[in-house]
Amino acid sequence: MYKFGRCIKTFLADGSPTGLRHVEIANWSGQALACPRSRFSELGKWEESKRPGVYFLFESSEGDNNIAYIGESEDVFKRLADHDRKKEFWNEVVIFTSKDENLTKGHIKYLEARLVEISKKSERYQLKNNNTPTKSSLPRADSAAMEEFIDNIRIVLGSLSHRVLESVSVTTRSSLNEDEEDSIINYEFTFKMNKVKAQGRIVDDGFLILKGSQINHKSSPSMPTKSISMKEEMIRNGLLEDKGDHFLLVKDKLVSSSSYAACLVAGNSRSGPTSWKTADGELLKVIENRLVNKT
Repeated sequence: MYKFGRCIKTFLADGSPTGLRHVEIANWSGQALACPRSRFSELGKWEESKRPGVYFLFESSEGDNNIAYIGESEDVFKRLADHDRKKEFWNEVVIFTSKDENLTKGHIKYLEARLVEISKKSERYQLKNNNTPTKSSLPRADSAAMEEFIDNIRIVLGSLSHRVLESVSVTTRSSLNEDEEDSIINYEFTFKMNKVKAQGRIVDDGFLILKGSQINHKSSPSMPTKSISMKEEMIRNGLLEDKGDHFLLVKDKLVSSSSYAACLVAGNSRSGPTSWKTADGELLKVIENRLVNKT
């Protein structure tokens, strides 16, 4: 499928990029309001927040432990006022409603159920939802319209730095434009050190260590503190299976850079660009330099 550009318009209500923001996509009937909890009272002045819709409560951090809650209401602001009193964890809310006010209770129940389902599959955020909502039954045309609505929600959330609906996976060649076909994301890399071997790929938001990769059992003093903490958390969460002389990665793991990935695999300080190689033995660093010089 050929990728095409999208135009997103963000209105900063008070000129602050971290304050209340109204977000639209060209030719879309939906709209979003993003607001930090500290400015929550300002939402009440926006009629757009009092319509039927869905919402995301976020607790964002710089680490891998982001938390989210997804809900729906026929009066979103009224429901959020209750959450402001009873839910402690969140520090930002993003609301999605319709400009033409055509979202029904059936529509928003469908959206809530699908958004929870997609978020759980993406495994980027820990969801605070205790129950899995039931998806309402809609006519085929309405279901298709809501799936398009969800895709636009995903785009808006991504523009607001919340990738809760983005799956941790690689971009495939079929999704690239012709001028992107010679891209770093097309390559799969391997890193071998002593008795461990790992595979990985460059993705839009970092480096993906692939399921089945081996991780060194030992962690030397030279290993960066961030990589040590990540390794310990992966062990606690069951992401690393102890095989005696090494750990086995049981599902894909996204890290911020190829160097952090190499350090995690090797158990010591490493440079990612000079550690990861293609099947032909070409270093990541060489490919990066070639692609940069080609532009």
